Amino acid sequence: MKKTLISSVALAFLCVVGLAGVSMADKGPADIHFDTKKPVQFPHAEHQGRMECKVCHHSKDDAGKKVEFVEGQAIGKCASCHDKLKDVGHKLCKTCHKESGNKKLTKCGTCHPKKK
Repeated sequence: MKKTLISSVALAFLCVVGLAGVSMADKGPADIHFDTKKPVQFPHAEHQGRMECKVCHHSKDDAGKKVEFVEGQAIGKCASCHDKLKDVGHKLCKTCHKESGNKKLTKCGTCHPKKK
């Protein structure tokens, strides 16, 4: 009985510590600014609530081939691997926005707001 109680308390403690660690994990900035020819303000936190990190994030191996993202992996800036952010953004973002069925999301001004 004593062993069961001690084991249960230890397991509960590990679960609480594990959950606290997950909730404290760095999720990156809420908004990301891409300072490109036509600047983009990307609502990162808004997207995190709707999709998994691996939809956008990935890495590459020693041969330069794309490797799927795994939870906890360090995430660098997009430009550290991608020369042409425009091509990547248009391919990934516009494709996803088209699939959402909301045509408004594919208009230029959605990502590239006009300066006031």
